[in-house]
Amino acid sequence: MATITDIPREWMETSGHRVTRLSDQAGSSSLYFNFNAYTPEGDFVVITTPDGISKIDLSDYRLSLIVPIQQPFSLLFVGKRYRRAYYRLTDQKSLFWVDVDTGVTHFIAHEDLGDIQTVNADETLLAGVEVDSSFKSEILELFTKRDPKTDQFVYEANWSDGTPMSYADAKELRLSQRLDAKVPMILFVIDIEMGTRRNVYTATDWLNHLLFSPTSPSNLMFCHEGPWHQVDRLWILDLDQSPLRPTKLHERKMNMEIAGHEWFSSDGKTIWYDLQTPRGEDFWVAGYEIETGRRVQYHLARNEWSVHFHSSPDNTQFCGDGGDSEMVAHADDGKYLYLFTPNRIPDVAGLKAADSANLVTPGYFTSNKLVNLQAHDYRMEPNANFTPDGKRLIFRSNLHGELHVYAVELEKGSLES
Repeated sequence: MATITDIPREWMETSGHRVTRLSDQAGSSSLYFNFNAYTPEGDFVVITTPDGISKIDLSDYRLSLIVPIQQPFSLLFVGKRYRRAYYRLTDQKSLFWVDVDTGVTHFIAHEDLGDIQTVNADETLLAGVEVDSSFKSEILELFTKRDPKTDQFVYEANWSDGTPMSYADAKELRLSQRLDAKVPMILFVIDIEMGTRRNVYTATDWLNHLLFSPTSPSNLMFCHEGPWHQVDRLWILDLDQSPLRPTKLHERKMNMEIAGHEWFSSDGKTIWYDLQTPRGEDFWVAGYEIETGRRVQYHLARNEWSVHFHSSPDNTQFCGDGGDSEMVAHADDGKYLYLFTPNRIPDVAGLKAADSANLVTPGYFTSNKLVNLQAHDYRMEPNANFTPDGKRLIFRSNLHGELHVYAVELEKGSLES
């Protein structure tokens, strides 16, 4: 097992990009790629450490503890309006926010069953989902155990001859079984100030991956979970609409086409997502402009496909956290952090088709390998995302054995600079 003295504080990649280890304790972790971890002013990123919830000053990488927590907890996200980090105490089943600057905590509510996944733009509402408590099924037991080293559910299954499936195959099987169970679910919101709960939507689809718009307090994106080729995954719901009518964001055009791992652009105008036409063969990052319905698709190579993509604050660059050979792209050399530059394909001689405004705008990515992750175990997803100034990517990795949080600078430099 690596000790902290075995793990460099910083180093230069062969790409010319500097990487800095931000955490001091093994087991520290950054958030999921589309959960906001940054203060509204962009001066701190909030992470978990074995001691509790900590913050890192992005001007000098100084790490300090915000609030010590000595019991099981989950850091949820950081608000977009106030300097608050939201978290859940697992055993107490209670929700809190903590002031990032003072460490003062505030109790919000008890939530026995629900999975809180997002906070809205003005920090008035939390949103979550839960399984109807009256529903009983053995399949649900398969989604209660997580591997603490990978932050993933423990997916295990055997083929008919008794031989174990790979992690990827076992995951697909269990997801399909969970989908087929038609589990009744509730989407709900909690008033942060009052601590009161309101149910807003019910379905037997597997509701997950909730994310409020970063700019519109009422726009809530969610997914239908399951094997992606079996579901229409991407949906958005306006909570101010009456009656509530979810809008499907992507229409499948071919069998085995998949779309998912969606996120909002920082201005809230576009929803971006991973698109494959078909699954595991042809790879795109696609965008849907909410107000106009216009679409764009950027093509990328098999090795450049990533578990998660993310967009810079100004939408001029994208990043990807790569993937290993067992994942959907089956890439033989995809274990890198990537920086992508989008390029749109122009009209020949400037001549547009009559209906061009209603067609997908095509494009492609040019890529730059930032960090070599050959030693990373991809059962722990790196979840790279841009800092608010667009100058770095924050990611988590076990490339040195233990889990730590890192930053890579997008400008090439030297260790002395």
